[in-house]
Amino acid sequence: VEIDGPIGRLTLTQGDKLNPLGTVPLREIALAAQWFNTTDVHIVIVTGEGRGFSSGFDLREFAGGDRDDPSTASAREQADLGRLMAEAMDRMSALTIAAIKGPCVGGGVVLAGVCDLRIAADDTVFSIPEVDLGIPLAWGGIPRLVREIGPALTRELVLTCRPFSPEEALQAGFINRIVPR
Repeated sequence: VEIDGPIGRLTLTQGDKLNPLGTVPLREIALAAQWFNTTDVHIVIVTGEGRGFSSGFDLREFAGGDRDDPSTASAREQADLGRLMAEAMDRMSALTIAAIKGPCVGGGVVLAGVCDLRIAADDTVFSIPEVDLGIPLAWGGIPRLVREIGPALTRELVLTCRPFSPEEALQAGFINRIVPR
């Protein structure tokens, strides 16, 4: 996190791995959202380091991870952490702006979706691959997508797992604007 006057930045910093949302990052995002509420920040820009916004949940952890590692959570704890992260972001008093670029996958779509405004670079590729991966849909993302883009398109994107472009996301009302990378 960074603060510059009234503007804060929350940057996912595992750019070499496309900013996966594992146990530790989910906890850190929730804590950062709570911390921003104790500051005079009016706007928080949420973005990812490197070439992508977020590759979604860290599948290495979902596969079971290292049971002796205290940072690895059970599947239930992982789902709870994702929900708690989304709720903490949702409760942030500052206006949140998702600055999205490159891959924005699964949990990354949820993180972007909890932001008040969403600006996508023209190279953004969205996808919700949980059905293809055989993993649960969690974190409250589906109800948020239904509210943002409607039930028919949400059902299609979730069930087909097909990637969608920033142009389609803009037309559907998921993002506010497309900008050059």
